[in-house]
Amino acid sequence: MKILIILPNWLGDAVMATPAIEALCNVYPDAELTMVGSFVSVEALKYHPQCKRHYVDVTKKGGNRLINTYHFAKKLGTHDLAITFRNQLHSSLLLFWSGTPVTAGRHSWHSSFLLKHAIKPIHPSHLVEQYRDIAQPLSPAPLVIENLKLHVPPHRYDRPTLGINPGATYGSAKRWYPEKFAEVARTYADRYEIVLFGGPSEVGMANDIESRLNGINVTNLAGKTSISELCSFIGGLDLFITNDSGPMHVAAAYQVPTVAIFGPTRHLETSQWMNEKSVIVRHDMECAPCMKRECPLGHHECMKSIMAEEVIEAAKRII
Repeated sequence: MKILIILPNWLGDAVMATPAIEALCNVYPDAELTMVGSFVSVEALKYHPQCKRHYVDVTKKGGNRLINTYHFAKKLGTHDLAITFRNQLHSSLLLFWSGTPVTAGRHSWHSSFLLKHAIKPIHPSHLVEQYRDIAQPLSPAPLVIENLKLHVPPHRYDRPTLGINPGATYGSAKRWYPEKFAEVARTYADRYEIVLFGGPSEVGMANDIESRLNGINVTNLAGKTSISELCSFIGGLDLFITNDSGPMHVAAAYQVPTVAIFGPTRHLETSQWMNEKSVIVRHDMECAPCMKRECPLGHHECMKSIMAEEVIEAAKRII
């Protein structure tokens, strides 16, 4: 049994697809997986023991993307089953041109005639459940979804460690403020080592926090880790303070106690999945969730109004 999987582009979405992938592997324990996706999604999920091939999708780089997609599909070849967790024309074409007989994806104008199964997930529901619904046609039995799962071993720290993640790749509207993260970190610095996380574009925020923690021993990993290292270092934490972001879902995969700060996004759809020690801090507002990358009203009150004391108290409830 060979299964072709087109992963979501974003790190967090890719991690939220893991329960559906694991459920398929439980139904087909001898399946060989081919994973295709963005660099970050492939780097996070390629360590699955049943992943035999993995490719970064570069079809939009250079030349005609339709032609590139066709040639890429022929390179991937025919599988027994195929699923795309992306809702994109080129992903539907990739499955169609691969020649795979049984294909599934989210319902759209293109998937409805290019794929065998174009699924409308049950709404409202968590994104993990939506991904399960999309995968269900590939299984003869009901798919049972469990925890998020990554196959990168967690790092072992020498002392209890608190991770701070001030970034969110999607946009500035999802980011809480460095001075408030620093206030939280300072409160817990007497009992935890402090580690700062962030991607290459988030180094400035991490440096800002570090500068506000003068006199406190801080390990700043922003811009310094590979995706697998990021997963490992987050996986070994004792406490994590984060925005709604990909690293938030990585922490859930390792059941790390987490305080997640939400503003403009749908917390019921993208909160940590099945992490018993997870607390959301958010304020109900008429304009939220707006799902915008930047605050369309210019005031950013959904995040600005959240005080450090609220996050500190939330952390106390789970430690």
